[in-house]
Amino acid sequence: MTEQEILFGRDGRLAHVLLNRPKALNALTHGMCLAFAAQLREWEGDDRIGAVLIRGAGGKAFCAGGDIRKLYEEGRAGGAYPYRFYGDEYRLNAHIKRFAKPYIAFMDGITMGGGVGFSVHGRRRIVTENTVFAMPETGIGLFPDVGGTHFLSRCPGGIGMYLALTGARMKAADCLHARVADAFVPAARLDELAAALARSALRGDVAEIDAMVATFAGDPGPSELARHRATIDQCFAGDSVEAILGNLERAGTEFAADCARVIRTKSPTSCKIAFRQVRAGANLSMDECMRLEWRVVTRVIRGHDFYEGVRAVIIDKDQKPRWNPARFEDVSDAEIDRYFAPPEEGELPLP
Repeated sequence: MTEQEILFGRDGRLAHVLLNRPKALNALTHGMCLAFAAQLREWEGDDRIGAVLIRGAGGKAFCAGGDIRKLYEEGRAGGAYPYRFYGDEYRLNAHIKRFAKPYIAFMDGITMGGGVGFSVHGRRRIVTENTVFAMPETGIGLFPDVGGTHFLSRCPGGIGMYLALTGARMKAADCLHARVADAFVPAARLDELAAALARSALRGDVAEIDAMVATFAGDPGPSELARHRATIDQCFAGDSVEAILGNLERAGTEFAADCARVIRTKSPTSCKIAFRQVRAGANLSMDECMRLEWRVVTRVIRGHDFYEGVRAVIIDKDQKPRWNPARFEDVSDAEIDRYFAPPEEGELPLP
């Protein structure tokens, strides 16, 4: 990691984090995760710090995800990098969730994958008119990780399963409706809000932060997601991916037909993993969710679909992945069970 990839600072009692790879849409590297984890530990014990604010550089993205190309290259070569990256990233996601002081994320711009893990688990999540939020992992043979097991299972109604299987993109109003964000603030006012936070006492009272955010908050407009809630709740309540697809195909609406079409382009294995994790997550703590995701990712790294998905979407960009198995009905429950079994590498160690 170059020292400029992630920057840390302090203004009054407000600690600042800047994800600083704007040309790469602030995609995460292993070095960034390690540096941030060390800094969070330091700030947690520092009485001078009352809250942490994280944002992305460049104006286009908060963070578009992990450095997938490097994970692809290292994983195909049989290297240990993917295990180190995911293990340290997942530990950091868990730490953000339990961080003792208010953690505030400005989700301005693209917020996907690893960027979701760096924001959605914070105490306060601020979206803007530029926010584009998604967990698109089933389209590259992965699964909605970085704590998706936890937060997707806690979205209202069928929204979490809808997001997990389709990888649908949400704007600000949708994020508020899905409860993955807490407030809308126009992008032009974020600097003012940050300055106001830095001037405040920040004694750990989230109500103090909420009152300040409210003075800058605006109206994000209507939620497209809310318009389709009845269909989402009904169709995505199915007891399997195949049942959900059947519900969508019988619903008789353009929205439902589009959802079914999109899901059928995704990795069947990834979709069945995502279904299992979202159903399981509602009864698990954040730490338990991260251990579950570690179990799954250690199998994905050794599998086929992740490399094929990244090849088709990012490397060759032909958008024609050849999944194996290619049909949902050919992915058995027993095969999915193996993804969730204790890994040879051992369980993810968490403090």
